[in-house]
Amino acid sequence: MTIIDTILNDFFWRALVGGLGVALIAGPLGCFVVWRRMAYFGDTLAHSALLGIALSFLISVPLNLGVIITSVTLAMALMLFSHNKTLATDTLLGILAHSALAIGLVALSFMPEVRVDLTGLLFGDLLAMNRNDLLWIYGGAIVILALLAVLWRGLLMSTIHEELARVEGVPVARLRLLLMLMFALVIAVAMKMVGVLLITALLIIPAATARRLASTPEQMAALAVVFGFTAVAGGLGMSWHLDTPAGPSVVVTAFVTFLVVYGVVGRFSAQGSR
Repeated sequence: MTIIDTILNDFFWRALVGGLGVALIAGPLGCFVVWRRMAYFGDTLAHSALLGIALSFLISVPLNLGVIITSVTLAMALMLFSHNKTLATDTLLGILAHSALAIGLVALSFMPEVRVDLTGLLFGDLLAMNRNDLLWIYGGAIVILALLAVLWRGLLMSTIHEELARVEGVPVARLRLLLMLMFALVIAVAMKMVGVLLITALLIIPAATARRLASTPEQMAALAVVFGFTAVAGGLGMSWHLDTPAGPSVVVTAFVTFLVVYGVVGRFSAQGSR
């Protein structure tokens, strides 16, 4: 038996490999969430994942595909509604986020023949990761990392100064749509890991931690991946030794890392200013 077979046949190693794959793509994308202040948008797409799960059972497609379809549809609807100034953006996001979550729960209640682990969907079930999940995660990672490599400069320009980017010929609206589609894909592949209620935390916390130490956008993206890896490894270790739920343990580890980094850097900054 090869090392790869040993890893794939052991639930803990599958969870670790899957979690590291999610952190690999959540890090760079999380930077755009922080830079563009899109945390509430991420929450909205994450909440819609439950509606996507109901849809996948209804039309008999894989769960990840159902989540992607729903998230993409909601992202496009948000872009259309954003041109209507009748409602503030945060109000619209709040309406859609909680409505999608509620509709998904109600829809699942009408499917008594479908057995769904709601706790696992809401808070993740990282230790139940299987080979198919790993294929989704690393397939999604290849697509997202390739898109980021091609679109990085344009995304940065439109993030820093949208009007100037538009004058320079950057297709701002198209890039915004592609960024939303990448968010939708991350949510679909990360759902098994931390659940629909905690996905945004995995996007934001490592990126926010990296922001404290980074001096360039590229450095921040790389550090966000490192802190994501730390959260996954630490969270799984915590779950293994303390018998805590794996998904929330990953988020708790990310939060503790955030506190440590900000505390240590803040202390050194205060000492340096004396």
